[in-house]
Parts: sequence; C-alpha cells; structure tokens
Amino acid sequence: MSDIKQLQDFTTQVRRDILRMVHAVNSGHPGGSLGCAEFLVALYQNILTRKEGFDMDGVGEDLFFLSNGHISPVFYSVLARSGYFPIAELATFRKLNTRLQGHPTTHEGLPGIRIASGSLGQGLSVAIGAAQAKKLNNDTNLIYALTGDGELQEGQNWEAIMYAAAKKIDTLIATVDLNGKQIDGSTDEVLNMGSVRAKFEAFGWDVLEIKEGNNLEAILVGMSEAKARTGNGKPVCVLLHTEMGNGVDYMMHTHAWHGKAPNDEQLAKALEQNPETLGDY
Repeated sequence: MSDIKQLQDFTTQVRRDILRMVHAVNSGHPGGSLGCAEFLVALYQNILTRKEGFDMDGVGEDLFFLSNGHISPVFYSVLARSGYFPIAELATFRKLNTRLQGHPTTHEGLPGIRIASGSLGQGLSVAIGAAQAKKLNNDTNLIYALTGDGELQEGQNWEAIMYAAAKKIDTLIATVDLNGKQIDGSTDEVLNMGSVRAKFEAFGWDVLEIKEGNNLEAILVGMSEAKARTGNGKPVCVLLHTEMGNGVDYMMHTHAWHGKAPNDEQLAKALEQNPETLGDY
C-alpha cells in the first residue's frame, strides 16, 4: 500500500511516460491515458489484490480488464512501474516488433495483458466471463473492468450490462471513464446517451459515482465503497468523472488530444508541468 504522496509521485511519472511514449512515435492516445492515470495508479498500487509475477489463470487474485484499449500508454506505464515488465521497454511503444502495440494484445505475451482490446465494446463481456469462472472455481476475488463513456455507444456493452444483472454477477466492479469526450467531439454531440447512471440502474446495477475522478484520495474512498458493495446480488458500476488530458493544461477541456501526439515544443511544455519523480525510462 502506498501513501498519497507516493501515489502522486507515481502518477506524475506515469504522465511523463505517456507523453514521451506518444511523442517518440508521433502516434497514440494521450488524452484518455492522462485522464485515467490516477485511477490506474491507485488500482495497481493500492486497490487490486495481486500476486507476485503474472499468469493468465489469475487464480487467487483480483483481475483487471481494460476495455478501452486505445489508452494503452497509461496501462503500459502503470504495469511496467508496478513490476510486470522492464520499465526500459516503454521506449519500444508502437515500434516494429514491440510487445507494446498501440492497442494491447495477448499474442506478444506481455505480462499484465489479459485480453486484446483494440476493438471497443468487448471488455465488459470478457470481465463477466472471468467473474463467472471465478465463482465456479470458488475463487472469491474480484473482477475489475474499465470502459470509456464514448465506448458505451457500442451495443455489446448493453447486452453485457443486462446479462450481468440478470445473472447476479456481484463480484464485478465496472468503472466508466466519464470524461464526456470522444474522438469526434463531446459524447453529447456525437451520440447523447442521457443519464448513464439511470441506464445502469434501470438495468439492475448498483451505481456509485466518484465526482473527483482525478483526485487520488477520492478514488481510494470511492473504490473502497465499491468493493464493500460487492457480494450483494448486483454488479457494481463506478462512474468516474475525469478530465481528458488531465495534468497538461493545454490538453484539458478539449477532445483534440484524444488521439494526437505533442510536437517537440508541446512535449517540453507538458513535461515542465510534470517534473520527473521516479526516473524516466
């Protein structure tokens, strides 16, 4: 378990990793990655029950599934700095023959990656299957999943959401990155979904919100509450209100940096706002 100062330093370094990774190859998705940095840091440093090493069976530990796979930069950074693979490997992001593909895949055998999540809308279905498998094996550990809010426009999510409630998948905590933005604009403009909370509740889920989704303390409190609500016959949904591009002033409050890398000057400005804490790769 890390204290808040340690988590903040970890998060700042993760932001540096994200920015440097996408800049180096002039491709990738910094916006959503930066917005979810605090959440994934808190998840892997304090929230998940993890074993040493990595195996795909995941017996006796919590499992996490990233559905919105385009935010791979934050996922790779957190995994590497949590000990899953060498931090130096972050320098190979999106390069030829790398294990760190633009969207996570399993055939490269990168530790920490449990599913390929390039196509949106599928992660929740996989998480439900994993939760059912654990129940069948009398494994009481929890399953965590992260989806984007724009991703909820994919229909498969709603089949999964309906199924999870109907089958009482109550060891599942599905977090929605609610930043209100996607590649083509705001989620309200592209395809307004109305109240996401009301929809999940109508489908039979237990819903809670973390209003400050970029505040580490708020995340820890909210996810502790989510964990306390498991095992009561309902799947749990956490609505995580984040800011896309968080931590870099010119990337915030816009969808422009969903899938665009900073140039040299922009990178320098962003790194000034996020000083090195744990050592660059």
